[in-house]
Amino acid sequence: MAIPDFQSIMLPLLRLCSDGQEHTNGEVIEVLAREYRLTPDELNKMLPKASQRVFYNRVAWARAHMKMALLLENVRRGVFRITERGKAVLGELPKEINIAFLRKFPEYRPVRELQQNNQTSDDLHPKEQEIKTPAERLEDAYMSLRENLVDELLIQLKSSHPSFFEKVVVDVLVKMGYGGSIKDAGEAVGGSGDEGIDGIIKEDRLGLDIIYIQAKRWDNTVSRPDIQKFAGALQGKRARKGVFITTSDFSKSAHEFVSAIESKIILIDGRQLAGFMIDFGVGVATDAVYELKRLDSDYFEEN
Repeated sequence: MAIPDFQSIMLPLLRLCSDGQEHTNGEVIEVLAREYRLTPDELNKMLPKASQRVFYNRVAWARAHMKMALLLENVRRGVFRITERGKAVLGELPKEINIAFLRKFPEYRPVRELQQNNQTSDDLHPKEQEIKTPAERLEDAYMSLRENLVDELLIQLKSSHPSFFEKVVVDVLVKMGYGGSIKDAGEAVGGSGDEGIDGIIKEDRLGLDIIYIQAKRWDNTVSRPDIQKFAGALQGKRARKGVFITTSDFSKSAHEFVSAIESKIILIDGRQLAGFMIDFGVGVATDAVYELKRLDSDYFEEN
């Protein structure tokens, strides 16, 4: 079963609390996960760029919205229970509880209106706004900006001079921890291309092992014969490890080939290379930094 959106979780969560007892975050997540028959992979699925699980985030927001409407209340840190209003709502036997349902409570409306006033014209479609949590909308916006930047980087890479493309490869590999210094790596990768190998690079700063590199600024898909030629060159050098980097992509048969051979060959396509450039700060500059804050419950414990 797919992970439910946070509004779909509201009614099951309120029903779970109908016993009037105190409940913890971990407890309700465990029960709801069983109710929705979530697989371990679904339960552990993470938000793309955050250290939080998707299901945990959605349960938290379902709980938060119902607290805004005074259907649930905090007893102490991480512990909550149903309110008398929450019990009354369950007594009405609602088919679902969602944002539209919560708007009828006066305490909830101002909070929701404030959130809507803070939304911009670039926000998601209204239906998606109602389904996704704020954290998920933030993640979506980040990923959209990242994908646009990947596209821009690929345009630059494909239009660059081959020698500049080699420089990019060197800069990325060194930032990732390979090759020792920029000077060492630059001398290694900018080779003659003998036997289908563009250069060699140290696997670590001590040079305990060597990785052979082939970097191609291509537009066409890299096919299996190209990878077979590279693998043959590795065997000729008695090498065990190689990295094939391109601005284009690889065919399915190329991926199948590298997974079936003894030598370890890593294929890095254009979008992956652009992603590494973003992650390791090569050819990109920070435009803005947003620091997210959360409530420090420890601060209020003496209250």
